[in-house]
Amino acid sequence: MSATGETLGAVTHPEWPEKLPLVTTSWLLAKGHSAEHIRTLVRRGKLVRIGRGVYVPPEAARVFAETSEGAHILRAAAALVQAGRRAVVSHQSAAVIHGIDLVIKPRDVSITGRPAGGRKGTAGVHLYTTPLPPEHVTRKLGLPITTAARTVIDLARTMTFTDGVVAADSAIRKGLASKSQLLTVLATIGGIPGVVQARRVVEFANGLAESVLESIARVAFDRLGLPAPRLQVWVPAATGEPIGRVDFYWEEHKTIAEVDGAMKYNDPSRARAQLRRDKRLREAGYEVVHFTWHDITVRPAEAAASIRAAFLAAARKATDPAA
Repeated sequence: MSATGETLGAVTHPEWPEKLPLVTTSWLLAKGHSAEHIRTLVRRGKLVRIGRGVYVPPEAARVFAETSEGAHILRAAAALVQAGRRAVVSHQSAAVIHGIDLVIKPRDVSITGRPAGGRKGTAGVHLYTTPLPPEHVTRKLGLPITTAARTVIDLARTMTFTDGVVAADSAIRKGLASKSQLLTVLATIGGIPGVVQARRVVEFANGLAESVLESIARVAFDRLGLPAPRLQVWVPAATGEPIGRVDFYWEEHKTIAEVDGAMKYNDPSRARAQLRRDKRLREAGYEVVHFTWHDITVRPAEAAASIRAAFLAAARKATDPAA
């Protein structure tokens, strides 16, 4: 008798099996397996327990467990089985499945619903009970899940403003949700907690931000009173020839800011290319400021002060080219 049985849904990914077959203790018992036989299947590695009373074949467990995203999906699938058919993956867990960027990878699984029998969330599972209209639910990777737009709004209203902007910027950039779709979700959820902040997030969101760090920097710049920069702009030399595309550009102040991930510093060729480009930008009269993750997240006030200093330096050059 097969131990794989029925499935909750097919989970797909280029590097994962086409289907994630889930079986439960109750299904196995109904098919004639005894409790002792189930324990034997687990002991012999024929089934892998991924949650209370929920199992997958070892090949699926092995491949999904190779990435943190895959491991989280296994846990989310198990949580859905335990919560009941009316529950759906939501919030941070839905973001993982949709591919929406998060500042920090989630530890707990997030689901939304009102499980039958009044069951509550278990350890490692955060259960939300906010109502979900049918149009806010879809299926992704074979699992019932909040739509990308609803997922962004849920994150924006339950997490920090920065977390919400990171998610919204990412979803818009990747074509997962448009601003109009986000506004439509806001219009349908009424006065549930966090809507005011979620609306601010949507208004602030910009799909041109190309990374989590760029989104965090945008929020930091705004909080510290800097004028809003243009994003991903090709800046020209005096001849009109484009020098390169920059992360942030304050045209009025001829100032450029770049946020650098660790990869740039770990790759000598990229670092050298950046130095050459910076030289050309400065020769063309631009002020160039670089920031790291640490600069933006730990000492943002110093980063803002550096940008203001660049504004002043550009102003001095404009009035005195010899400065």
